[in-house]
Amino acid sequence: MHEVVDEFGRTVRVPLVPSRIVSLAPSLTETIYALGVQDRLVGDTDFCDYPADAQKKPKVGGAVNPNLEQIAALRPDLVLVTKELNRMETLRALDTLGIPAYATDARTVDDILTTTLKLADLLGVPDAGKRVTADLRARLAALHDNLHATPPTRVLFVVWTEPLISVGKQTFIADAIRKADGVSIVDAAQDWPQISLEEVARLQPEYLVFAASHSETGARDFDALANRPGWRILDAVRNRHFAVISDAVNRPAPRIVSAIEDLAHQLHPAAFPENPVPEKSAAAPARAGNIPAPSPARITRDVLPSTQETACAR
Repeated sequence: MHEVVDEFGRTVRVPLVPSRIVSLAPSLTETIYALGVQDRLVGDTDFCDYPADAQKKPKVGGAVNPNLEQIAALRPDLVLVTKELNRMETLRALDTLGIPAYATDARTVDDILTTTLKLADLLGVPDAGKRVTADLRARLAALHDNLHATPPTRVLFVVWTEPLISVGKQTFIADAIRKADGVSIVDAAQDWPQISLEEVARLQPEYLVFAASHSETGARDFDALANRPGWRILDAVRNRHFAVISDAVNRPAPRIVSAIEDLAHQLHPAAFPENPVPEKSAAAPARAGNIPAPSPARITRDVLPSTQETACAR
């Protein structure tokens, strides 16, 4: 055993090479797979769905209220948690059970890469961490080179539509948008601010950005929104200026870089002439009274009480 300091500032005693890991956040599960140590993952949450193999792991419930008996039954020598998703009560309960728990807290894209390196060291695979993060940093640098002469595009990232919720400027999602040479019109210190349609109309974003597991889903979300009262006052709606990116942008894990690259290509196609973005076809008007509700991005439990379990998608 040895002592490490986690990203909460807690001193934790962990095995030199943990061999039985439970992950309490999908972002942490993704990172474990990215580092190639998924064979040591003995349990994860109901919402750990990427990669597909993660769905086959024993489940311990949701991230907000995991089943502590199930966790203990898996005999983990390390549980991984994340500050933005898991509760302090869970950490205290794990401490009481004598189960080591390491907490992460990534607030920016650079933080995500740093956390990946720390987890690689914690799990005894520092070289894998260096390889993964070096590749991600190289891709972000190449993106910067392509975009350095391009003015940023003003966007509204739509987390939820009723009420309308976006992301605050200090979230890793807002930072991901900046890495794609976009800038959120929402200048709020709150992580998940509610904003009025009138304020959006005053600010007039050039693009609306949606996160979805499939591009077709995001397109349907946009079309549903475009047919709602008031939304056609937005130039972005009238001009069909919207971007649909992978819901990987909602998770502080290595895969977020792919979402950043995708968003950059959609916001600035002229900067990537070798990879043009297909034009969006005009959609048929939605039938009155049968407009599908947009699928909300997965958000943290502090946004809307009724969305606590969908929060676990991080």
